[in-house]
Amino acid sequence: MEYVFASALVGLREGLEATLVVSVLLAYLVKSDRRESIRWVWLGVGVAVALSVGVGALITFTSSSLDFEAQETFGGVMSLIAVAFVTAMVFWMRGAARKISGELRGKLSDALAIGPLAIVVLAFLSVGREGLETAVFFYASAQSAGSNSGPLVGFLIGIAVAVAIGWALYRGALRINLSRFFTWTGILLVFVAAGVLGYGLHDLQEAGVLPGLNTLAFDLSGPMPEDSWYGALLKGIFNYSARTSVVQAVAWVAYVAVTLTAFLWPARKVADPVPPQGATP
Repeated sequence: MEYVFASALVGLREGLEATLVVSVLLAYLVKSDRRESIRWVWLGVGVAVALSVGVGALITFTSSSLDFEAQETFGGVMSLIAVAFVTAMVFWMRGAARKISGELRGKLSDALAIGPLAIVVLAFLSVGREGLETAVFFYASAQSAGSNSGPLVGFLIGIAVAVAIGWALYRGALRINLSRFFTWTGILLVFVAAGVLGYGLHDLQEAGVLPGLNTLAFDLSGPMPEDSWYGALLKGIFNYSARTSVVQAVAWVAYVAVTLTAFLWPARKVADPVPPQGATP
């Protein structure tokens, strides 16, 4: 079960984003007395979920039909895509946590004026992005875990907790500081994504796409083997590799240093324009 935490964290983040979107859309329709349009929101959500499951199944089927080198190349590329998705998600939610509600209400108001199809498309696009990101990241996590069921269990736990939190927020039974929540989970996800990046580069090295497979930065298979309980825990959460190549180590350090610095850097505040002299404030 050492793979559960990292997958649950991703499932929680992605699931909470999706449930927040749905709760904002539903609350707006209820408060504006447009309950008859709620079914179109659920239709869009259902299509988005079905598409995400379909994409996950397609990725898994495609991978299983390839030979070893092609599988490693495919897995490495998908891991890099997963890292890009998670990185974008982390930064997007940092800026959107405070204004997502107002933006969604504005878009839904426009969609209501157009018709049911526009509402379905809005709900589909709002939820579908998180679903596709989850499908890709789940595949990358499952590849690193092999036959271990931990990633699936973790994703299901994370999504279930996210749905419960979203429902509680919608009902007004729970209040949390979303900015702080997404900041702390974002920091953890940077390290999770760095591990996935390292694993993806290792796959590309095994496939012969990248050189340096046997040029090691360190070999901790003696003091910290991957089959020990602490090694397995680190591998499950951060994709720790006892034998780490120089390419993996450099990429891990560079990714964490650059991404974490950019993520924690204070957002620039735009100063209010100074009125010209003689103008009435």
